[in-house]
Amino acid sequence: MPRDAFSHVQTWVFDLDNTLYPPSARLFDLIDVRMTAWIMDVLNVDKAEANRLRLHYWEVHGTTLAGLMREHGVDPAGYLEHVHDISMDRLTPDPALARAIRALPGRRIVYTNGCAPYAERVLAARGLSGLFDAVYGVEHAGFLPKPERAAFDTVFTIDGLNPATSAMFEDDARNLAAPHAMGMRTVHVAPERDLGAHVHFHTDDLGGFLHSLLN
Repeated sequence: MPRDAFSHVQTWVFDLDNTLYPPSARLFDLIDVRMTAWIMDVLNVDKAEANRLRLHYWEVHGTTLAGLMREHGVDPAGYLEHVHDISMDRLTPDPALARAIRALPGRRIVYTNGCAPYAERVLAARGLSGLFDAVYGVEHAGFLPKPERAAFDTVFTIDGLNPATSAMFEDDARNLAAPHAMGMRTVHVAPERDLGAHVHFHTDDLGGFLHSLLN
């Protein structure tokens, strides 16, 4: 039973985008547009090249920001402020998810490759504000992105969590490899399950999955 597999968990770690809200919200469509525009402006390239670079950076470096920093030495602060300046109108509160998260025993944290101020805006739009003991963004990892092990090590050291008694919920299965290696229970939150051995559980309904652990 999934509930038994989580009986030891004392810290619950949640990714943000497409995890604490459904992919159908397509919030990243808005972010992608602003990423592309930023790359076009700063690197002086056309839209097609900017989109190609954005995908290249994500595939090779884990995030677009990481690629821009490593290949072009960009300042992350201005980039993060620009790309996350989007409307939250596509998000709606999820009372059932909020109840499930509130009922989880132990500590609850958010860890995102976005920035913490953006995460707080998403949580507010989803009716999840005040439910988490900490919210960590890429800035807390020294701008190292998930899936890099060093990023997890940095954030988890700051938080003081014990991976052996923690669980990680993520929509991007790549980002579960390091938590799995660290001894965490891993849950892939996505429409389709990744078949990698680093995925312990899968769900396309986070609220329902959490309720199943509590009942």
